[in-house]
Amino acid sequence: MHRVYDPEIFVQTFDGIDRANHIVATYYMKDSLPGEDFIDYFSLIQAMVLEGSTGTWAEVREDTPEVRRALSGRVVGYYEIPTEEAHTKSAVVQLAFPINAWIDNVAMMLLTISGNCFAYSDRLRLLDVFIPENLVKNFKGPKFGIPGMREKLNVLQRPLSLHIIKPKMGMTPRQTADQVYQTALGGVDCAKDDEMTSDTYNNKFDERLPLVMEQIHKAKEKTGKEVVYFVSITDECSRILERAHRAVELGANGLLVCYSAGLPALRMIAEDPEINVPILFHTSHMIAAQPRIAWPVFAKLARLCGADFMLTPTMWSSIPMVSLEEGLRTAQIKQAPLYHIKPVWPMPCAGIYPGLAEVLINEYGPDICMPAGGGMLGHPDGYTAGAQAWQQAIAAVMSDTPLPEAARKPGNEALRHALEHWGYMTRPSSPWLRVAPKFHPRPMKFD
Repeated sequence: MHRVYDPEIFVQTFDGIDRANHIVATYYMKDSLPGEDFIDYFSLIQAMVLEGSTGTWAEVREDTPEVRRALSGRVVGYYEIPTEEAHTKSAVVQLAFPINAWIDNVAMMLLTISGNCFAYSDRLRLLDVFIPENLVKNFKGPKFGIPGMREKLNVLQRPLSLHIIKPKMGMTPRQTADQVYQTALGGVDCAKDDEMTSDTYNNKFDERLPLVMEQIHKAKEKTGKEVVYFVSITDECSRILERAHRAVELGANGLLVCYSAGLPALRMIAEDPEINVPILFHTSHMIAAQPRIAWPVFAKLARLCGADFMLTPTMWSSIPMVSLEEGLRTAQIKQAPLYHIKPVWPMPCAGIYPGLAEVLINEYGPDICMPAGGGMLGHPDGYTAGAQAWQQAIAAVMSDTPLPEAARKPGNEALRHALEHWGYMTRPSSPWLRVAPKFHPRPMKFD
């Protein structure tokens, strides 16, 4: 007898597998075979499972039942999605893979759950990955996370503001330091290099970093506030760890690493005991994978590998890449319980300005960092006022004061001018809780 579908792969459920030793990837699939009346979706899924674990397209003697029992993937969930499209099938599929295939190896884990599988299905998207306890215990996660950064900055409850240094490149080290000084005087909590900042002909990081830190200390003498500067160390894998150590030697109190350097590089830096500063993980390079890999997956993996801060997509930005729900879910996964791993600061980003503070804080909660480049530096009254506008907007939302009302208060001229310049947004609503808006309850007023 030759079984069409290998029972070792298919006669499985999520309830029955050893959940402490399997990762479980959840995918959305949709495929068409024009003109074909018989579509065997399980055969496609079986090939995809084997591609991510033990198999190949032809039978090989050494691919024994024992090997498959030990190392092959398993289908632990299949949920068909009805479709009226002809010759088409669609489903949400959950595939489990044993972690003893690679034990403790982020690069190999990515190959397993997001490698050749994308060649098998017309429209495949990795939606989530369940990380088992026996894998998580090998990771340390962020050194600081949300609680550590609140202690470091002495900011106990409110959101943080962050100055993105602009332009992306071209400034001298002195110009960069002077820009950070001005926003530090305005009360900014953090500043960071742009993700495109590297060593250019007129701006080397080991020249820029000491000057920026000098200006941060100078501002602190006036404001009493600590400011963290995330200096970019993104580089080749052979140089990035040395660059991180050099930055710490020069006095860095924060590091910026881009996704293009890779999750293993992030983990290597975060778990180095001699690098005791927070890490901001920049995600612009992830945009290319967004149609195939959902942002919450990246959020979970980056948190596991040690990011303290991570940029987060939001539909209210100038680059609305994801739905409202996927952006929020990305942030929620950074903060949800995950064994011993600390929660991470979400950073709803791209084209953010003070008039959005109400919407963002009420959606994401107070444990977020607001990164602004043009939405701070473009303030009509200058860089210091731009930083002040953000602090005033955050304070208003935390005190439940509508931004227009707060902007009218004496001393909040920076916020008022920001709203006049960029505008103010109120969040739309959807009429889910009643059949129609005409049936919605209305507030009553009594004399």
